[in-house]
This record gives sequence, structure tokens and C-alpha cells, in this order.
Amino acid sequence: MDVRRIVFVIFPRFQVLDLTGPHEVFTQAERGAQAELVAQTERVVPGYRLEVVAPLRGPVTASGSLTVTADLGLDECVGPIDTLVVVGGPGRVEVCADRRLIGWLRAAAGRARQVAAVCSGAFLLAEAGLLDGRRAVTHWGSCAELARRYPAVTVQPDPIFVRDGAVWTSAGVTAGIDLALALVEQDRGAEASRTIARRLVMFVQRPGGQAQFSTQLAAQRPARGGLRQLQAWVVEHLADDLTVPVLAARAGMSERHFARVFSAQTGQTPAAYVEAARVEAARRRGGVRGDQPRTAPEQRR
Repeated sequence: MDVRRIVFVIFPRFQVLDLTGPHEVFTQAERGAQAELVAQTERVVPGYRLEVVAPLRGPVTASGSLTVTADLGLDECVGPIDTLVVVGGPGRVEVCADRRLIGWLRAAAGRARQVAAVCSGAFLLAEAGLLDGRRAVTHWGSCAELARRYPAVTVQPDPIFVRDGAVWTSAGVTAGIDLALALVEQDRGAEASRTIARRLVMFVQRPGGQAQFSTQLAAQRPARGGLRQLQAWVVEHLADDLTVPVLAARAGMSERHFARVFSAQTGQTPAAYVEAARVEAARRRGGVRGDQPRTAPEQRR
């Protein structure tokens, strides 16, 4: 069986879910789901060998004080790599200034079939020149900074993940799981990805882009599922007529009842929510070009 080597790169103060989320997807593909996937696909599927690499072999403390043991140090990670996955986290600022690690990334990418970054791991790829002339995404709160610092990169702020040739980047934190599912689908097919997503109790492909999360999470989370779905729909249809009559009809309520329920459950009037979503979308588009302010306080990831 074809065994593909997946190498995760971590560093002090990395975001632990950037590692463990994608790592679990590949673990499910390799272990628990293996027999089921073979039965479903009726073909030989590639296996995965997972390695965690850090500047030095041994314990590495993540941003939340959890400790992960790196299998290998940079100098010990030699030979061909199938997929090189770079995580993000608050420590990426110091790591981007580490010439040894950035140089190693550049060289390792040359012996990898494909390269991926989770969340602010995109900054490490950009610092290594691996995103020059490519489209990329990172956490919504850091897209403008990525575009400003690396003008050779075309930053697309909304997608959950972006593939440009052999280079993949993903949005914030849990989007690394979406990215890993897409990588498994590439290797093993859509049914394999769906099987793992069912095991993890998550979307195999999330509806909407990451723009929905910043505006939606700024408001209170409605108890009504219909209002949560309406919030997501609004962010995906900002150019449409989003007046109270239209929204109330979509929610299946009278205008007066809808306005009262929406305000009570979100802490905002419908008009205020729509305006905030439109302003944020406009600022994000402008911010990525570098000519508008950021839409939210910068998150040092």
C-alpha cells in the first residue's frame, strides 16, 4: 500500500488545535476508518505516516500551555515528504524571524509533493517565499496584515481554505480540519472524506465562507435555529434587499414579531445587524488592498 508521509511543523506557542484537528483527520483516515474506506471504495487507498517536527526534537509548549512532543528536530527530518503542514499560533511572530526555520521550510517544500498552512501558518509560508504569486487565506482577523506585509501574495479573506497549485492555506483554527478533509478527499475520494466527517460529527464542507463568523459571533447567538440560519444567509447575500419585510418573510414571521424576536435574541435590531455585516465586508475588501482600516482588533496569531 502506498504510504504518504505527512509532516506537521510546530514551534513554541503554536495553536494546539491547528495541529490536533488536521492530525486527527489523517489519524481517522489511517486507523479507524481504514477498513470501512476500503470496503466502500473497493480499491487500494493510500495510507498515512504522521510525523511532528519542531526546531528541536522533544517537548514543545503550545499557546495554551499544553505540551506536545515533537518526533524529530529540523535537522533530523530528511528525505521525501508527501504533505508538509505548517501550523499557526501566537509564536509565529518570533518564528518568522528565525532564519534557520524559514530556510528549512523553503528547502523542505522543495522535496514535498504539496505544502499546506493552517491559520496563521500562512505567515511562515509567505516569509519563506512559498506564497509569492499565489492566492492564499488566513484567519479573518489577520488577512489585511498578511496582504500588507507580503504584497506578492493575493489574499482572499473569505474562503475556508484556498488551493493554488500545490500550495494550500486555510482560515482560522478549526478550518484546518476542513483543509485536512479536502486533502483526504484528494487522495481517497469524496466518500472517504464524508466517512471521516461523519465520524467527527462535522460538515464535510461548511456552508458559506469565514466572513459569516466574525459578524455572527459579534452578536448574541440566537436560541432559535431559524434565526442562526438567517444570520448566515444575510452574510452571504449582502447585496440583496435585506429590509425587515424581506427578512421577516424568510423567517416565516410577521414583521413586528420578527423585529422583536431578532432584537431580543441577538441584542441588535435587524437593521443594525445588516449594517454591521455590510460595513465589515466592505472594510475587509478594502483592508486586504491596504487602503482601509482593519475590521476588528488585530489578533496576534
